[in-house]
Amino acid sequence: MNDIDTIAAIATPPGEGGIGIIRISGPESLRILDEVFECAGDSGELVERRLTYGRIVDRENNQLIDECMAVFMKGPATYTTEDVAEIDCHGSMVSLKNTLGLVLRKGARLAEPGEFTKRAFLNGRIDLSQAEAVIDVVKAKTDKSFDVAISQLEGGLSLRVGQVRSLLLDLLVDITVNIDYPDEDIEEITLEKIDDALLIVIGRIEDLRATADAGRMLREGVKMVIAGKPNVGKSSLMNALLRENRAIVTEIPGTTRDTIEESVNIRGIPVHLIDTAGIHSTEDVIEQMGIERSKDAFNQADYIIMVLDGSQPLGEEDRKLLEAAGEKCSLALLNKRDLGEAVAEEEIASILPKAGILRTALRDGLGIAEIEDHIEEFIWGSSRLEQRADRVMVNNVRHIHLLEKAEEDLQRARQMIERNEPLDFIEVDVRSAFDALGEIIGETVNDEILDEVFSRFCLGK
Repeated sequence: MNDIDTIAAIATPPGEGGIGIIRISGPESLRILDEVFECAGDSGELVERRLTYGRIVDRENNQLIDECMAVFMKGPATYTTEDVAEIDCHGSMVSLKNTLGLVLRKGARLAEPGEFTKRAFLNGRIDLSQAEAVIDVVKAKTDKSFDVAISQLEGGLSLRVGQVRSLLLDLLVDITVNIDYPDEDIEEITLEKIDDALLIVIGRIEDLRATADAGRMLREGVKMVIAGKPNVGKSSLMNALLRENRAIVTEIPGTTRDTIEESVNIRGIPVHLIDTAGIHSTEDVIEQMGIERSKDAFNQADYIIMVLDGSQPLGEEDRKLLEAAGEKCSLALLNKRDLGEAVAEEEIASILPKAGILRTALRDGLGIAEIEDHIEEFIWGSSRLEQRADRVMVNNVRHIHLLEKAEEDLQRARQMIERNEPLDFIEVDVRSAFDALGEIIGETVNDEILDEVFSRFCLGK
């Protein structure tokens, strides 16, 4: 009897559907499938890697559970590298629950969240960064976020990290040899040579880190706040970006009394839009609560669009809002250009020197394409990361922290080189950086981290 458990779970989302799938993985997969599945009609016998029509039957109680299709796949050419069986039932929760219950009674154990993917990692089919990419593929909301996840799933990030670790490994070998065999006839490694090698590695790490903000926002969505005084056109902008009338638009100031949140795909970029209540002084208690929520959203935003009535001179409240936004404001819209241009762009630039400035007439849809251009440029940056040949981006907070740690270790090693510290001390920090990068792909990782990573998966994946 093999010590490895055979696990099973429902692999499709809960709810009604045409098909629901039970996945089984482990050494007892074929035996369990044989005990619950009967070929029907002209199906004949179960043939490996061929879907076969039949029925799920509880033979002990002589009970038909469901018609289905079933397939058996022998390892290691499977998702987990183990023997795997799948049963395609009707997508009824009753059918799936009863089928899974029968499979469990025949000897399988209910899989933990992410356990199928965890086995794929532990069995060496994928590394840890590829395993984490499975979650991103499942949760991707747009084509571009999906593309980034697929690139990581295919090993793009693993390759880049592996190349950096290879450079560090070569350096560690040279350092260790010089420490352990100082009197042997070997090439002496100088501090200058070590420093040159560290600069190359740090440059590679910085290249990866430079993609982190865009990668994170593609993965999690851009938190985009639309801010401004009442009745300047915030709700019109929200509706234009959503391509629907989600927010009420009237001539009455203060129509939006609370934050309105929606998700939208802007040119492949997942965006969480937050249309705020107009921020201004008011005695209305309900309005005050909405304004406080607006300020909270303001502080947590990745990207702020400040909407101003460009047909009227800037007021004191406008200036306070612009100053409060500061460097977080990415784009200032001088709206209602159809009614006149009373605000000079130079006036806005003097308060927000880093923000883009556009003149719009949002109720007529004028300026929307330019706004989307600016959002796209904000995500990708001047380097146009979406055009990179390898399409590798860092989009995982755990990876970002480990890259930061590795760079800090290497910078500390460089500081010791400047002080002419012994090689033994320098080697400690170089090895620490090597191990931190190894944690990204799972080469140097403990069980606690693995449990944390795979606990974020759904059952059946």
